[in-house]
Amino acid sequence: MNVLVLLGSLRAGSTNRALADAAVAHLPEGCTATVFDRGAELPHYSEDLDLEGQLPEVAAELRAAVAAADGLIVVTPEYNGTLSSVVKNTIDWASRPYGVASITGTPAVVMAASGSPHAAEWARQDAVRSLKIAGAAVVEDTFGVGSSFEAFAEGRLVDEEADTALRSLVGRLAPVNA
Repeated sequence: MNVLVLLGSLRAGSTNRALADAAVAHLPEGCTATVFDRGAELPHYSEDLDLEGQLPEVAAELRAAVAAADGLIVVTPEYNGTLSSVVKNTIDWASRPYGVASITGTPAVVMAASGSPHAAEWARQDAVRSLKIAGAAVVEDTFGVGSSFEAFAEGRLVDEEADTALRSLVGRLAPVNA
């Protein structure tokens, strides 16, 4: 199983990157994971770039990576009560061309880390909605880490119950794909 991680945080030392790393560590043996962290290089989605044959190289690479993936792990911070614009724009690029998009039918799980105690709940809801409309086969349950600056140590979640829940969600990628 090949899993693509769509990372929506641009900040070095991001707790969302730590969450992505913890999720990847829970992939079953034999799975491979690639992190697409070039979202900042994607121009804002424009049909003109698609229709006029001016597809940016980074967008073509994203679409190829999504097409090659058996599952997606989408990790987003929450900004102003919604998902990261980096994640939203990445989903928009992966959702085109309409009807034959690489994201169509791809199993996906959504997770987020936030310094707030609300664990980026709104961002996770918006990411699920956007992925579903884009055509991904999204697992309805999401995973959130609140007060995230204290939640990680040595590359994993400190709270064992949260770590078990993360492992369970990541494990649901394979059944959706079966």
